[in-house]
Amino acid sequence: MSTNKIKDTLTRFRDDILNGKLPYGSLLPSEKELATEMQVSRPTVAKIYNSLQKEGLLKKTPGQGTTVVFNGERKKNTFGLLLPGAGESEIFGVIHDHFLAIEKEKELKFLWDGAIANNAQVRQNTIISICERYLDEKVSGVFFAPLERTDNAELVNNQVCALFDQENIPVVLIDRDIYSFPNRSKYPVIGLDNFQAGYVMTNHLINAGCEKIYFFYRAYSANSIYKRIAGCRSACFDANISFGPKDIIVGDPGDTHLMSRLKIIPGKTGVLCANDSTAAVVMASLKQTGSLVTKDVLVAGYDDMKYGKVLEPSLTTFQQPLFEIVTSSYEMMLSRLLHQHLVAADVNLTGALIARESTKFSY
Repeated sequence: MSTNKIKDTLTRFRDDILNGKLPYGSLLPSEKELATEMQVSRPTVAKIYNSLQKEGLLKKTPGQGTTVVFNGERKKNTFGLLLPGAGESEIFGVIHDHFLAIEKEKELKFLWDGAIANNAQVRQNTIISICERYLDEKVSGVFFAPLERTDNAELVNNQVCALFDQENIPVVLIDRDIYSFPNRSKYPVIGLDNFQAGYVMTNHLINAGCEKIYFFYRAYSANSIYKRIAGCRSACFDANISFGPKDIIVGDPGDTHLMSRLKIIPGKTGVLCANDSTAAVVMASLKQTGSLVTKDVLVAGYDDMKYGKVLEPSLTTFQQPLFEIVTSSYEMMLSRLLHQHLVAADVNLTGALIARESTKFSY
């Protein structure tokens, strides 16, 4: 059965229910009967009925059949927001606000338990209980920004997705996949074009006079970091600048011993950090080890945190397209409600470089 025929059948049933041709309590043909009538497989008919059930128009009851439950007032879709990073990063709070704006415009509701904690381990221990609450609330779908910064984040992220899979609840991932490249999950991922962001920021440092580039990130960071590193490596290659494993620094940015191992060539070195919070600590640690930002070394981050403007020097950063991420995620969810088993899709959105004092050498 073609995709268009499935959509046409969905539309026909939906319209017949909404305009009263199939009134409240109407018993629909069994999946077997409809499959025979349409000359399609039963799983295809099941997809159609499941989609209409998620919209609150009908109900499938084992042993009793499928009946229309729409009685003139359409049920609002309820979606769960799982944004465990909101305790550490401002961007997930902003993402939540954009979802609320959609809630006010549409006939739907978003559930969110707020910023779980600013500690990654506490977030890990809490997230499963939140998932169980969302299941009790019978959410129509879930928007999930996968857990990071813990050693078994991938395991927990898989557990989260499996819980919703068991109930045929679609999941749209925000910012990153639950697996590291080259592995890929079956869920759509909406986020920043991290390769392009890595390239643009590195090229900015090179154009500012850097001939030596380091990339710094904390252990167990989001797997999107690796795409930024790939973009960084590509920009260095194009500029004929050496960049290898020894130039990728993983650890605590507050560790001055680690920071002192960086070979800073005064006036020619740039440190690209995974995010603004890492960059802020790197700047302080460099100062403690005798390297001054703008005089000896340039530093840049990602995410455009508010405090970046008031750091000394002010921090160059990369702004994420948060509004576009939310609207694209919502559109993807609507598509998944109709066709839950579509192949995995990546939507990579373009952000913007915000140049400030931390990437200008003061010769």
